[in-house]
Amino acid sequence: MKKLIRVAINDFRLVFRDNSLKIFIVLPLLVLIFTRYGVPYIVEIYPVVREYIAIILMLASIQGPIAFGFIYSMVLMDEKDTSVAKVYGVLPISKFWFVVFRLLPPYLLATLTTFLLLLVEPFYRLDVGENLVYSVVVGLTVPLMIVFIPIVASNKIEAMTWQKLFNLPLFLPIAAFFVPAGIALLFAVFPTYWAYKGFSALIGGRVAWGFLLTGAAYSVVLVVLMIRRFTRTHFR
Repeated sequence: MKKLIRVAINDFRLVFRDNSLKIFIVLPLLVLIFTRYGVPYIVEIYPVVREYIAIILMLASIQGPIAFGFIYSMVLMDEKDTSVAKVYGVLPISKFWFVVFRLLPPYLLATLTTFLLLLVEPFYRLDVGENLVYSVVVGLTVPLMIVFIPIVASNKIEAMTWQKLFNLPLFLPIAAFFVPAGIALLFAVFPTYWAYKGFSALIGGRVAWGFLLTGAAYSVVLVVLMIRRFTRTHFR
């Protein structure tokens, strides 16, 4: 257990040693400030924007997970490039739980940034518990991104490309709110679809637990499957 915690802390320190990654740590804060002050100002000038506040908040709420997903996937890509992953592979511990512990810090940070953003946004007054549940579900996109990138990319250049491609399934379910219900169901294959539908239900005063719990369960299954695949390839 101590070894797992030590590695997780070391990953966090590596982020602050890389100047290129530090920039992305600031991104969630900038999004929070823009959501709190910039969006209300824009709404005052262009009232038509108010109709799209929910969509704007959905897009804003996923920025924290994207930022921390990118940061930590680059950490794993770096250890893959430098063969440090092979050293970790000989440690006498469960590789599955080794990866889980390393994913906890970015997951918690992403969940926290989403929670704080929805806490300060001035348009809706979500219950703290509802806000937390939504943030927990959205945060599950972080471990998916972190382990997916090293699986499909062989170097950092490829990783950057895959990062952009991975963002598409995160944003694409927004289109479900602009198409007929029958077509919208096609986006249910993406975990963020369930989170966005849950958020829409929350701000609309409807029951959202079905969407959020489905999204959480679906995401957890995907995370477990991805971690298992990751452990078979990353440490060799």
